[in-house]
Amino acid sequence: MTVSNDGKWIDKKISRRDMLKLTGMGVAGVAIGASGLGGVMKVMGYDVFEPVADSTTAVNKVDFYGKHQSGIITPVQTNIYFASLDVLFTSKKELQELFKQWTPLVVRLMNGELMVDLTKNTRVPTGDTGEADGLDASNLSITIGVGPSLFDKLGIQHLKPEELKDLPHFPKDQLQKEFTGGDLCIQACADDPQVAFHAVRNLVRAASGKVEIKWSQAGFNSFPAGGGSPRNLFAFKDGTVNPSSTDEKDLNKVVWVDKGWLKGGSYLVARKIQMHLETWDRTSLKDQEATFGRYRDSGAPFGKKKEFDDFDVEAKDSNGEYIMPDTSHVHLARKSGARILRRSYSYASGVMTNTGTHDAGLLFISFQKDPAQFTTVQNSLGRMDKMNEYITHRGSAVFACLPGVSKGSYIGEALFNAL
Repeated sequence: MTVSNDGKWIDKKISRRDMLKLTGMGVAGVAIGASGLGGVMKVMGYDVFEPVADSTTAVNKVDFYGKHQSGIITPVQTNIYFASLDVLFTSKKELQELFKQWTPLVVRLMNGELMVDLTKNTRVPTGDTGEADGLDASNLSITIGVGPSLFDKLGIQHLKPEELKDLPHFPKDQLQKEFTGGDLCIQACADDPQVAFHAVRNLVRAASGKVEIKWSQAGFNSFPAGGGSPRNLFAFKDGTVNPSSTDEKDLNKVVWVDKGWLKGGSYLVARKIQMHLETWDRTSLKDQEATFGRYRDSGAPFGKKKEFDDFDVEAKDSNGEYIMPDTSHVHLARKSGARILRRSYSYASGVMTNTGTHDAGLLFISFQKDPAQFTTVQNSLGRMDKMNEYITHRGSAVFACLPGVSKGSYIGEALFNAL
């Protein structure tokens, strides 16, 4: 446990019971957070922060503590629930209190536990909604990010990284306000959709009166039994060209921020992309493959045999024509020279009520050490990308995903130390 009356941690070894003994107080003398669900309690005017440890016995468990947040280079799970939030407060102290409150709750969720112990008093709402009770941790990872609007709202513009700004308008964008932006984000990924949804639902519920969901999206991936990347709803493999999650040197070049209070963090770009399945389904396989620049069955780039075979984007055939069409998605993305870590999921949300067409597509998510990497790729695709005939970008957001958390600390501590 840690005691503080000025935001600075004093002692990480005092137990909750010992604190009550030291202060001569019983439970009646303790106030637990505004919601009763947090990891911060008031004892004689002091903030008492209660860390929770990563479980060593949980099944299908992803660790919370570490240099980087989980959910970035964590092996991709089969399901996501992504939520963009707006804060309902205007002070940095309240943000700090929220992150202190969330930290032990996130650890418990990732341990596969209920967020808080259920009360035996059936006459009051339970501290956890309970739909994940009896399920294991399901490799749940939770990633928290802060958006550019948050710094303006809380009057801490001087701490906003120069790189953290709204993405520019790209050709063919038809963004809808209700799927754009946000002050905070929670990315919950798991191998069970109910576990992912439960995590976001309960973190938002614990912060009732402090945050509200601006937009959210559930998504899914299915991995082939023989290995390789999952297929998107166009039936093509997605995310083939990614830096290796075990190559720390390459990850430092592509993914991890290396300066300021965000060091060890990363920038998350989220794009909600509608895929016009009806149009795609009427397109010949030859044209579909030319749109991607890959063979559908194998996922191999044109002129190669296997999904992960490298290729020369400038390679030409005996007639002097590009082997990979210069309007194909892969050709233009590679030609940009920029690299990102893709972590996307398909979504299917019924039908569009005004047209009767599928409301389905890709929740595109990428991580990079600078959002300019994504912007470079997207500008390279521009109006030439043949894919634009089949997709429409409906939503967009960018967030700075906070550095990892050390034991005894809390989410976003580096930000508040920089104040």
